[in-house]
Amino acid sequence: MCGRFAILLPDDAMAQLFRAVPGNDLPPVPNYNVCPATRIHAVWKAGAQRRLGAMRWGFVPRWYKDLNDGPLLINARAETLAEKPAFRDAARKRRCLIPASGFYEWSKGEGGARLPWYITRADGAPMAMAGIWQEWGPENLATCAIVTTASGPDLARIHDRAPVIIEPDDWGLWLGEEGHGAARLMHPPAPGALRFHRVSTRVNSSRAQGPELIEPIA
Repeated sequence: MCGRFAILLPDDAMAQLFRAVPGNDLPPVPNYNVCPATRIHAVWKAGAQRRLGAMRWGFVPRWYKDLNDGPLLINARAETLAEKPAFRDAARKRRCLIPASGFYEWSKGEGGARLPWYITRADGAPMAMAGIWQEWGPENLATCAIVTTASGPDLARIHDRAPVIIEPDDWGLWLGEEGHGAARLMHPPAPGALRFHRVSTRVNSSRAQGPELIEPIA
């Protein structure tokens, strides 16, 4: 599961990192509390170029009559991605990368309290989360979902799911620039690849913002 994340990189830095042409509709950054159903940054292949643009976080199947015609599909499980009618065509033809500085996950505390954690790459580099996308409706609204997999041993005590993280050398393969074989990239994070720390429960509110949201607490 990935239900919130942070993106702190400036637009020009993201465009340079992904060697992508930036759009003119990019969401504001930094954003310390990116929430579902909002516009997020995404990188995808458009002809011979990579594009950096905005997509709605919440994949909308083609048969939805309106945006709220079914559940909000913010995540797509790697294990069933190629089988689910909502996702299988996008999994083959429309894959994207979703830049992030880190993501949040919650563990359960005493009395069922939700305890948030902030999770980043151990090397401090930006993340590229695997995504799928498609356009929906008469206005061709671009919508996307983050692909998730088993969390692996490091994160297991926090949550059993984690976003698929695509390494820089594999960006081209995931985006469809290097032929077939993207399915092999959908694996849990390698041991030691991620680091994490507890953060304030302020982030439990979707309206919270500010750098203090990612600061570690005792």
